[in-house]
Amino acid sequence: MPTHAFRLVNVFAESTLAGNPLAVVEDARGLDDATMQALALQFNLSETTFVLPSSSATRRVRIFTPTFEMPFAGHPTLGTAHVVREIAGTGDKVTLEMKAGVIPVEAAADVWTLQANAPAHRAPQATRASLASMLGLEPADVGIAPLWVDTGSDQLVIPLTSFDAVRRAAPHPEAMLAHATNGTRAMAYVFAREGNRVLARFFFPKHGAVIEDPGTGSACANLGGWLLATGAPIPQKLEIDQGEAVGRPCRLGLEVTSDRRILVSGRVVEIARGELRL
Repeated sequence: MPTHAFRLVNVFAESTLAGNPLAVVEDARGLDDATMQALALQFNLSETTFVLPSSSATRRVRIFTPTFEMPFAGHPTLGTAHVVREIAGTGDKVTLEMKAGVIPVEAAADVWTLQANAPAHRAPQATRASLASMLGLEPADVGIAPLWVDTGSDQLVIPLTSFDAVRRAAPHPEAMLAHATNGTRAMAYVFAREGNRVLARFFFPKHGAVIEDPGTGSACANLGGWLLATGAPIPQKLEIDQGEAVGRPCRLGLEVTSDRRILVSGRVVEIARGELRL
C-alpha cells in the first residue's frame, strides 16, 4: 500500500491554534492530478499542497483547494516553505516552483517571507455603488480606487473607509458572481487602514453561500500591488489582521520596498504529522 507523509501547519499564526490551516504532502511523486484533487477535498482545508522535485527551484509545489488547482497562494507558499526547509535541509532560504513562477521564500526562525510577482492591475467594470450593494454596505463605506490586482492570483481589492465598514461587510453571493468575477472565479478582498494597521476580510461564493478565508497571503500581496498602482508613498510596512470574524485570527506582514518589491510574511506553526495510505 503506497504511503505519503503529510504535515498540518497553521500559517499567519500568532498562537498554536490560530492562523490559516494547511496540509502539506511531503512527496507527491506517484500521485496523479485526480488523486491530488481528491485528497484536497478529503482534507477539506482552504488549500492542500503537494511537494515534488524541481529542476529550477528547491521544490515544485502544486496547490489545490477542495475544488480546483491554484497557480499561487500566499499561505500555502509560506507553510510549504516551512516544511521544505526541513525535508530538503536547505536552511532559511528556499525557492518554490509554482504555476505562477518561481517564488523565493526566506525565514527568520518560524516567520517566513515571500516575494510576490510584480503586479498587474485594471479597473473593475462595477461602480462603487454596485460594489457597496454587493457587500451589504452604503456607497460612502467604499473608498477610492477599487482595483483588480494580480501578483500571482487575480483578485478584486476594495478599500473601505473604516474598520467598522470592514466588520459590517456581508456580501451577497449572487451580486459577487455579477460584480466580483474575473470570468473564472468570484472573490473580493476588503480592507481599511488606520496608520500602519489594516483590518481585512476575503470573501468568495461557494455552493450558493459566501465563504470567508481567515488569512489570505495572495490578497495581502495584491494589497501591495494596490498601493503601487494608486501611487502610495514607498517604502511602507503594514500589519494586517484578518480572520477575526471566523474565529481564526491571522497576522500578516506586508512590506513594499523602495525598489517596488512586495514582501508578505507570517509565522508558521506545525501542529501535526501523519501518513496517507492510498
